[in-house]
Amino acid sequence: MAKISIDSNRLWGSLMELAKIGATAKGGVRRLALTDLDGQARDLFIRWCKDAGCIVAVDGIGNIFARRPGEDDSLPPVVTGSHIDTQPSGGKFDGNYGVMAGLEILRTLNDHRVQTQAPVEVAVWTNEEGSRFTPVMMGSGVFVGAFPLEATLQRPDLEGITVGEALKKIGYAGPQPIGGRPIGAYFEAHIEQGPILEDTNKVIGVVTGALGLRWYDVVVTGQDAHAGPTPMRLRKDAMVTASKMVTEVNALAQRHQPDGRGTVGFMQVKPNSRNVIPGEVRFSVDLRHARDEQLDKMEGEMRAAFDRIAHAHNVSVTVERVANYPACNFDAGCVSTVRNAAATLGLSHMDIVSGAGHDAIYMARVTPTSMVFVPCEGGISHNEIENAKPEDLAAGCNVLLSVILDRARVAGG
Repeated sequence: MAKISIDSNRLWGSLMELAKIGATAKGGVRRLALTDLDGQARDLFIRWCKDAGCIVAVDGIGNIFARRPGEDDSLPPVVTGSHIDTQPSGGKFDGNYGVMAGLEILRTLNDHRVQTQAPVEVAVWTNEEGSRFTPVMMGSGVFVGAFPLEATLQRPDLEGITVGEALKKIGYAGPQPIGGRPIGAYFEAHIEQGPILEDTNKVIGVVTGALGLRWYDVVVTGQDAHAGPTPMRLRKDAMVTASKMVTEVNALAQRHQPDGRGTVGFMQVKPNSRNVIPGEVRFSVDLRHARDEQLDKMEGEMRAAFDRIAHAHNVSVTVERVANYPACNFDAGCVSTVRNAAATLGLSHMDIVSGAGHDAIYMARVTPTSMVFVPCEGGISHNEIENAKPEDLAAGCNVLLSVILDRARVAGG
């Protein structure tokens, strides 16, 4: 079969048309999961897929599957996709690119009258962002059995509206059963959401896996006291102690390079008064690494350092782990297929580990999986100024087309 390519202008046009739904004044998109705007975007996607001759199904958590039949439709489908919900001040490309790239591949196969042996499906996963409802990656998590359906449907947003109620309101409480069917392979295209590809001048990130993640809630307890009369040597200053712990989080991540990450992104100080020595500080810790055994070491080092720092300042500390996502290694065969496709197409590429969570992480539990990254400007995402070059998006989509054709096989080929 002669080499075929996607229509770059059509891909870009689809992304820009989708971005009109929930468009913000600063050029971004606000389209929270299961809102009316999300419903409108879903409707548009389904209309486009039906126009492309697809059979569309919706399951009980609202995941959408647009199926282009194969010559042997009993074969497990090759699936691609992502999500179309956004952050409250999100951009045009996070998640949306993976869905529109999948749609563009269906259209390209139609344009060139290519019949695959196995079916090809494009999935839209519900509530990947977790901005309105928790947990994040909800739809794919329910699909693979990580979250029970009934309990997930009862999860409320800040206004008390449940997932189940929101699904019914926008018409996406689907009749299809969840999961329980074989999938031949899963591939997801995505903007990198980081600066590595841009910094190294590479077009394609061959994603080998995703960093493991652990979240902690930390409470440092000292003693409130007057800032004037209390000598420095007699203080039990929770803030000074916490500040040294924050520095330690950064230091331990630096010791576990290149994949170690350590972040303190939230802090509360009590009583938070100008002339009172802080008696309590609460803060979060986010630790990440590509290997679980290294995460174990990072956690051990952190706990030991926090105890040592607390003792030195005559305060107490508690550390509670509140979330744990193991490191994910994608299927070696799928990773190799992505790498080979980039090389065959003459595209600069590098192996890369995802620092963020994606639906592909859950899909890797049930089927061979990998991802295709393309650069985003300044490594910025979850932001209205999120941007990507049309030519990079097209390159990633062509890699995705190549790997899907490899896995789904061309009928008669």
